[in-house]
Amino acid sequence: MSLDSITQSIDDAVSGFFEPVAEKVGEIVFYAVPVGSTELPLIVAWLVIAGLIFTTWFGLVQVRNFTLAIKVVRGTYDEDGSPGEVNHFQALTAAVSGTVGLGNIAGVAVAVSIGGPGATFWMILCGLLGMATKFVEVTLGVKYREQHEDGSVSGGPMHYLPKGLAERFGSSGAKLGKVLAVLASIMILFFGLFGGNLLQVNQSYAQIASTVGGEDGFMASSAGAVLFGLVIAALVGLVLLGGIRSIGSVTSRLVPAMAGMYIVACLIVILTNVTAVPDAIQAIFQGAFEADGVAGGVIGALIVGFQRAAFSNEAGLGSAPIAHSAVKTKHPASEGLVALLEPFIDTVVICTMTALTIIIANPASWTEAREGESIGGVTITSDAFETVLPWFPNLLTVAVLLFAFSTILTWGYYGLKAWSYLFGKTRTSEITFKVIWSVFVVLGSLLSLDSLISLADSALFLLSVFNIIGLYLLAPVVKRELASFTNFVRNRSVRYSAGPEKKQGVTIT
Repeated sequence: MSLDSITQSIDDAVSGFFEPVAEKVGEIVFYAVPVGSTELPLIVAWLVIAGLIFTTWFGLVQVRNFTLAIKVVRGTYDEDGSPGEVNHFQALTAAVSGTVGLGNIAGVAVAVSIGGPGATFWMILCGLLGMATKFVEVTLGVKYREQHEDGSVSGGPMHYLPKGLAERFGSSGAKLGKVLAVLASIMILFFGLFGGNLLQVNQSYAQIASTVGGEDGFMASSAGAVLFGLVIAALVGLVLLGGIRSIGSVTSRLVPAMAGMYIVACLIVILTNVTAVPDAIQAIFQGAFEADGVAGGVIGALIVGFQRAAFSNEAGLGSAPIAHSAVKTKHPASEGLVALLEPFIDTVVICTMTALTIIIANPASWTEAREGESIGGVTITSDAFETVLPWFPNLLTVAVLLFAFSTILTWGYYGLKAWSYLFGKTRTSEITFKVIWSVFVVLGSLLSLDSLISLADSALFLLSVFNIIGLYLLAPVVKRELASFTNFVRNRSVRYSAGPEKKQGVTIT
């Protein structure tokens, strides 16, 4: 029996077993209610409302403290001896690498096809609201992180839910927090293995196989798939062995490089068609209230834009606090401010650049998609770039590989922390997880397992239900932490603006 027939048999067997489960769970998690001529998934409304509430509760923290957040990333307020493993910039890039990915390339194309150009406006708005949610959850992640004897740090909803709720509400809060923490860990682990690993490898392999030799080339064969999977697994394993310090070191170089490369390509297309920019911007604002996409109507554009942004930046899902919790700081809110830059980079900048590129280039595939044709999002984005850059499919292959690789690394770290919470932080336990993770990398190049990936998506967004309940209950803690950090910044500024004779003997704490 050939490798192709074996993998196909496994694919069919697994899909046949899990497909009805995935379909049923998906119906529950993504339950939608009719709104106008379209439907609104309640889980998307749950995320957007959280962003709106936290934006109001913290007085537009994403606007008022945006400049301060940039200063923190640059290390302006770093202190020697702060607990943690990575600096603010490395923590940010590690978390961004888990959100910036194929959704920014393909997902945006789908959004502007279904909702029209106006979906971009609502996508940006959702990204801005998500900045406040990300600030809250990451502040809690650092506040209640656990420091181990070996100097490593663990954080995330599996830590701040039980600790924070126990601190605020006593034994009843501890019980609720424990239940929420276990459920959150299971959801993170499940999505990590299938969505953050298998899916990323599968899609990146499909892209490289179609670019290098096509259907008849070596890479399209089972042998090529195995080779690709083994190479990626080896690279991922080497980085994961080094922990968050190694991941932070890689992503701090990889994320700016891949994001920069992609944005430059977008700018080339936009500047080449600079005379079309005013019309494109007008189409976005006008389309936001007079949408003409497949969904039709203002509500259609709004829902599609919100949905794409919520799926892209992961604000409120509880995943990013795991990476941010490893930061070196004595002030939890300092990293919360850094984290609010994440949805800005992911959604407001990169997703908007993709949308503008497609709208300005106006490729034939986008027109066909808006008329109801079934065309892949990557194809639309690639065609948009190809109008100016004929060689872009090759660059897109590199971008997809970099995006996928960084996502696998970050979700490998997330999955390890969830695994350690559930099964203990021992050497044997961690090695077991890393072996399983590497095996899934190889499987990702061989199998599709669509039903499991669909189930993983449901798990990820079910996580937001558990997480945001905790965020609402712990918001007063975040408010105190923000006040504490802003007081620190204010006092430090006063001390440093004093004359040399007044600064002598001052110890900054």
